[in-house]
Amino acid sequence: MKIVKLMMALTLGGLVSACASPDTATRNAPYSTNDQRIIKSVSPQPTTPALRVDHINVSVPQSLKVSERNMYYPGGDIVWREDPIGDRHAQVKKIFESAMAQGTAQLENGLVPVYLDVQVQRFHALTEKARYTTGGVHSITFRMRLRDAATGLALGEPRTVQADIEGFGGRQALQAEARGLTQKVRITNHLAEVIRQELTQPEGYEGANLGFMQAINKL
Repeated sequence: MKIVKLMMALTLGGLVSACASPDTATRNAPYSTNDQRIIKSVSPQPTTPALRVDHINVSVPQSLKVSERNMYYPGGDIVWREDPIGDRHAQVKKIFESAMAQGTAQLENGLVPVYLDVQVQRFHALTEKARYTTGGVHSITFRMRLRDAATGLALGEPRTVQADIEGFGGRQALQAEARGLTQKVRITNHLAEVIRQELTQPEGYEGANLGFMQAINKL
């Protein structure tokens, strides 16, 4: 079951139980067949998401390998050059935290309080050489999971999200930077939109086909 559909079921179930009489023998019973038919017939309102993200937990495992090689396509799980040389894991974590907060901000009025866990699996931006010549693809993958804010229990199965975005190169990169659209700004805004769609759209985020360079990143 997709995330939005699961949340709609939880929301409807909560509203039904809130309106029912306090019969302690039945209020915690599983949904009946009729209940399930009702849930499936309800369409989520795009302007009123069911979720309310109360806490975001981002992890960037130390097992992810960092590459500082200035090649068109270096190996490694983390390639990031727009911050000074330092703890790349911490830098990527900060980008994700900012993006997830931005993308979930509109869910503050949702009816179902949840925790959002995000584990970064790949953050492969462009090296200097690729940035100022050919461009490429910012190859980004993360795994997400929702948990009930009251119990801490997982809501459904974890989901892996491929969140690639075109990486500008050459003149296009310079023009974007002149407008304030640095790699960090573009990636942060993109990830914010990805998580927004994941939490509000019935089918979640559907990534764009970025062609040959994207295929290379998946090898």
